Amino acid sequence: MSDDRCEIYCFDETKVRNAKSFLKTVDPVDTALIFKALADPTRLKIAYALVQEKELCVCDVANIIDSTPATASHHLRLLRNMGLAKYRKEGKMVFYSLDDDHVNQLICLAFDHSKEFMENGTDSR
Repeated sequence: MSDDRCEIYCFDETKVRNAKSFLKTVDPVDTALIFKALADPTRLKIAYALVQEKELCVCDVANIIDSTPATASHHLRLLRNMGLAKYRKEGKMVFYSLDDDHVNQLICLAFDHSKEFMENGTDSR
C-alpha cells in the first residue's frame, strides 16, 4: 500500500460541503485556461520579462526569446486574448505589458516558488 493516501475511507462532511459551496462560485475552467497559457515555457519567459521591464515592444520580446517578431506576436496575442497582457500602439510600434497587478503577482509567485524549489535541492523533473 502507498504511504501517500489514507488507509481508511472517511471524510470531514463540513470541509467537503464548504469546498463544494465555494467551487460553485468560481469557474475552474477559466482559471485553468490562465495556467494553460502560462504552461508554455516561451510564454512564461515573456510574462516574466514583462514583470521585470513593465513594457516591451514586440521586437524586444522577439530578441528576448530568440525568435522572429511573428512568433513573438503569436505568443503575445495569446497572452492578450487570455486577459493576461495588454498592448498599446505608438506609431508603427506595438508595446505590451501585463494586464494588471494580479497577473504580475501570479508570475512573481511562480518564479519565487521555483527558485525556492531549486535552492532546496528539489528538482521537479
